[in-house]
Amino acid sequence: MTNPSISRMPNPAEFVPELADVSAALFRATGNRSVPRTTMSLVHLRAGHIVGNTYLTILNTGFLRKAGVSEERITAVSSWQDAPYFSEAERAALALVEATLQPAPRGEERVSDELYAEVAKHYDEKAMATLTIAIGQINFFVALAVIGKPQPVSSLAAGQWD
Repeated sequence: MTNPSISRMPNPAEFVPELADVSAALFRATGNRSVPRTTMSLVHLRAGHIVGNTYLTILNTGFLRKAGVSEERITAVSSWQDAPYFSEAERAALALVEATLQPAPRGEERVSDELYAEVAKHYDEKAMATLTIAIGQINFFVALAVIGKPQPVSSLAAGQWD
């Protein structure tokens, strides 16, 4: 049985070719190896969960599987707070993406000084900047994913837009 098309719009890069340059620049900026690629994929997977987007969830699950991450770790990303599968650095990164993407309780900052300090214990200045850019990168793609609703794919090489 074939997967019916669910994309709402054609590939935006057909109309705005500069998108390829922006996307490539973001991947170069986050590919400096200061933050493990697996950590970034865990963060991006959690972002897909938070915004409720199948495309981002399946894409980042595919990246993690290709990297050899266990099914237990992948599955537990949605409940990472009580899962035994994550390092303290990964937990800090997951907490940071959650704080960034979810509304803060009334009167509180999204990213508290305490959370920032916890993340900074695990990441040097370059890695902190890279992780911040990686969260911005997924936010950039969240808009394309939730508005355009491309077909879920397990790799960027697969056809995602109708």
